[in-house]
Amino acid sequence: MKKKTLAATLAALAAVGLLLSGCTGDSGTGDSTDAPAEAVTDLKIGNFLDVTSWDPSLADIGFDGPYLSAVYDALIALDKDGNPIPSFATDWTVADDDLSITLDLKTGVTFSDGSDVDADAVVKSLEYLQQGARSGEAYTHVASFEKVDDDSVKINLTERDDTILYFMGLGRSYIMSPAAIDAGTLAAEPVGSGPYTLDTATSVAGAEYHFTKVADYWDAASYPFTSLAIFPILDATARHNAMLSGQINVNYGDEANLDQAEEQGWNVAQRVSGWVGLQFTDHTGAKLEALGKVEVRQALNYAFDGAGVLAAVGGGAGVATNQVFPDGGDVNDPSLNDTYAYDVAKAKELLASAGESDLALTMPMSPIFAQWQPAAEQAFKDAGITVTWDDMQQPDYQLNAASYPVFIAFLAMDGNALATVARQVTSVQWFNPEPDYTKVPEVTSIVDTINSTRGDEQLAAVKDLNKKLTELAWWSVWYQADNTYYSVKGVQVQPVIGMMFPTLRYITQG
Repeated sequence: MKKKTLAATLAALAAVGLLLSGCTGDSGTGDSTDAPAEAVTDLKIGNFLDVTSWDPSLADIGFDGPYLSAVYDALIALDKDGNPIPSFATDWTVADDDLSITLDLKTGVTFSDGSDVDADAVVKSLEYLQQGARSGEAYTHVASFEKVDDDSVKINLTERDDTILYFMGLGRSYIMSPAAIDAGTLAAEPVGSGPYTLDTATSVAGAEYHFTKVADYWDAASYPFTSLAIFPILDATARHNAMLSGQINVNYGDEANLDQAEEQGWNVAQRVSGWVGLQFTDHTGAKLEALGKVEVRQALNYAFDGAGVLAAVGGGAGVATNQVFPDGGDVNDPSLNDTYAYDVAKAKELLASAGESDLALTMPMSPIFAQWQPAAEQAFKDAGITVTWDDMQQPDYQLNAASYPVFIAFLAMDGNALATVARQVTSVQWFNPEPDYTKVPEVTSIVDTINSTRGDEQLAAVKDLNKKLTELAWWSVWYQADNTYYSVKGVQVQPVIGMMFPTLRYITQG
């Protein structure tokens, strides 16, 4: 069976919505000489997916970043480590009771249709985003938005929300022209106040998008390129050839081309992006009694050789780990990676002690995940576990996978620790429709501490949670997979947590 590249897998996952739009610890190589890079003024990006929608309420965070950040201003951005930083919102203040956030706004800016970007426009955009099918995830705890004065707005919350600013910075705070919102035309014709405008005359939907730089843009220093073009090229080989020919100078890369990229003198940037392994939707035995036993979940960790699966299926592009907090981040603890060192005998011993030596599992399978199926089958067989696969088409996997107590998953990660807790543990997600952490007192108590503290104390509690979840084998994580980006000399790409392709802010000259 031919192994899919990570890019091909991610493209397929995104197409059916299976990838959570989704780190730290980057590595990079560049020109082997110390000669200064020639300045590059024309940015030509090879993305591996077409724009989902020009409407920010419907767009995908992970893959639409370059497209949307070209034409829209965001209220809040993120630094490379997932921390919210000012953008169009120059500052913000969280109320003492944690129930409101007041944003100070940039003034004197207009949309591409000539209307003012003011507090009224920001409120209307936020209300629109809250109702969005995708963008609404950032505003689940918002009661209302209100204009305070001409250059500030207030977000009123129903309860404390430690993740709202992060999700806004990740791609859920783009400001849109009120007239375009009312007209319902944003999906086809973006109207924002970003550093570029879409040139519809020279762009070809699905093939190439060309942009014109906005004169006297307020944050021009963050967007130094005089021209911009984005080419959605789904095939990794075609995208690599486009890089070789000069059609593009930034590429979402295939790790198989790493040696040639270095031979070409391209800059290489890599960061972990998502975890691969078994997602357990049951930790209490509600769906499958055996999974309510920690020894069984631990056995399903010992049974898998994560490093071996990474080498065989992931091409070695990633890090073998059993944690969902990104490798290299503040919470990930490398010492925990030896907790479940590959040990089939230990897996069998734990199953026997739990009275589950004859464990039988039924799991869903689709073409996307077929590349991991042989490794999974072998691991189950070696541990004496019988598995039955329910084959289904790709679109059905998301609809049905979480109804099973366990399934193979590839889920994007967040570098922001609190967002990781929310998305991976406490909040309802397609892959975890009924979070059961509240039924495990030792987990609930730590989550309560996280939700009631701040700063160093809160971070310490998140680290405690990571250790406890590892101990309880909350997942069977095999490895964290890398994203790889190639760029010519003179262009640098900074991978950003949670963004499969970073926004333009993180593609710079240098």
